[in-house]
Amino acid sequence: MDQKAFEGLRVVELAQWVFVPVAGALLADWGADVIRIERIEGDPYRGLATQGIGADSGGVNLSMALANRGKRSVALDLRREEGRAVLDRLLETADVFLTNFRPGALARLGLDAETLTERFPRLVYARGNGYGSRGPDADLPGYDSSAFWARGGMAHVLTPPDREDPIGQRGAMGDRNGAMALAFGISAALLRRERIGKGSVVDVSLLATAMWTLSSDLLSALQGQKPRAAAGREASPNPLVGTYRTKDGRHIQLVFLQGDRYWADFCRLVGREELIDDPRFVDLAARRENRKACAAELEAEFAARTFEEWKDLLARIDAPWAPIQAVEELLDDPQVLANGYIGQVTEGDVTYSLPTVPVQFDERPPDLRRAPEHGEHTETVLLELGRTWEDIATLKDAGAIP
Repeated sequence: MDQKAFEGLRVVELAQWVFVPVAGALLADWGADVIRIERIEGDPYRGLATQGIGADSGGVNLSMALANRGKRSVALDLRREEGRAVLDRLLETADVFLTNFRPGALARLGLDAETLTERFPRLVYARGNGYGSRGPDADLPGYDSSAFWARGGMAHVLTPPDREDPIGQRGAMGDRNGAMALAFGISAALLRRERIGKGSVVDVSLLATAMWTLSSDLLSALQGQKPRAAAGREASPNPLVGTYRTKDGRHIQLVFLQGDRYWADFCRLVGREELIDDPRFVDLAARRENRKACAAELEAEFAARTFEEWKDLLARIDAPWAPIQAVEELLDDPQVLANGYIGQVTEGDVTYSLPTVPVQFDERPPDLRRAPEHGEHTETVLLELGRTWEDIATLKDAGAIP
């Protein structure tokens, strides 16, 4: 790619942990110069490696690498006047200010949306938060496990009704989904700026991200209906949609939403032509009426073949289905490999792999770059801003930079 979509744009990121930093990483993937401002002591997310989270055998903090790839890191003490002045100078060069600091902290620093958009009318001011920028809980701390998973209804609807306690969440699910929405919002705001010459304030919350994810359930609630709890195939009116267990204990997901379109071909595929015209299963209405009997026939068929045998057999029919794979099986999935959904980062003698952004331009994923060390680019960025080495020494003496 000759020029990346965000090449020439500067993003100043004042954020930590996962949600908002991942949005910055997505922008960096497509060419933005993302300068992340870290505290003198560093992003607390770096510390998770000491708990065995995110570090591999080569010592790379993969969680930090995923959330911060392609960025530059400047360490500043914003409590000191000298550090705050450096940030002000950076903001003068910025197209986007990206933050997940809470409203109270931003106001104390003079970095609230009203102040910065008045000073820099073309600035896109983007913030990610737990519960939204208004309301009684706007200043509450919000993580994906609390704002997205718990309060956003995800844990409730995904927990089987016969389970006493809610199921747990996989790592940073809400964070990374929210980051995609925030990167989209920033992109739209930059396009709008090109048209009207003025920046916008962009907001994405983890609570809203959960609600959007659960739109189907919310539609039921809006109609006065109680959304159904997560349930298996036995509760579905269409036995051709659901999971079936194979002979070796694996599972296949059928998604024959247009059951009448696929029923005859499927019956021929498995050598059960007599089921095609069976009055119990002849059409969608009949299969719904006799769904338990239909499911029993399918269960017996699936139990007669192994997982691999089913994958080979179903590959012969043009119908929607999928093997239920373990995460480690994705690493060798032909579609994953063909589309470059896992990329590599090489730095010196160290090479490691990361998932790529789901968005591709011109059928290509972005080239992945490593994440910065804490404060790695502090001096470089200061020199770019016109500071001298004497200035840098003064900032060090004042404790504004490490």
